[in-house]
Amino acid sequence: MKEKIKYTDEPMQNVEIIADFLPSPEELVYKAETVKIAMSLSKTSVDFFKEVARKNRTQYQKMIRRLLDESVLRQKHTH
Repeated sequence: MKEKIKYTDEPMQNVEIIADFLPSPEELVYKAETVKIAMSLSKTSVDFFKEVARKNRTQYQKMIRRLLDESVLRQKHTH
């Protein structure tokens, strides 16, 4: 067993807080025009989206699509 980490109240230097820019899984559901493609994803990612989709009674593919759409929108605004 590894040794326990001992936390202290020492000051932290050069800390930059970055806002979470990704939408929550619950925000990844909406309707839009789509194009079918074939794509391989990691089992870990697909399992995550399937579980969250099941809890929210939606389709995991829609959630993945929404995540990609949000990423594209944010990239367009930064360029």
